[in-house]
Amino acid sequence: MSIDRKAAVAAYKKRDVRAGIYGLICAETDQRWVGHSPDLDAMPNRLWFTLRLGSHRAAELQAAYNRHGQDAIAIEVLERFEDDSQPEGAALKERLSFWRDKMDALSA
Repeated sequence: MSIDRKAAVAAYKKRDVRAGIYGLICAETDQRWVGHSPDLDAMPNRLWFTLRLGSHRAAELQAAYNRHGQDAIAIEVLERFEDDSQPEGAALKERLSFWRDKMDALSA
């Protein structure tokens, strides 16, 4: 591993990781999904990867991606959690439910 690569890996590990809730909107159908991630900055890469593989757990989202492609699906960060105030368990479910209701969305 080169020194530049080691430095890049070290910088990635030291970065500020923020959890939160995100929304997805299909421009072609106006379908909406809401999900959460322990790392909002890394979430888009994971999302596109699973959709490209055809292995996303949300069947409706996978179908929209297959039909319309990545360019038709927009990602929006809805809520970022501070390190000391990350909801867990029932509190996280409550926040997800709030955003699903507000956006009239499905689970991502």
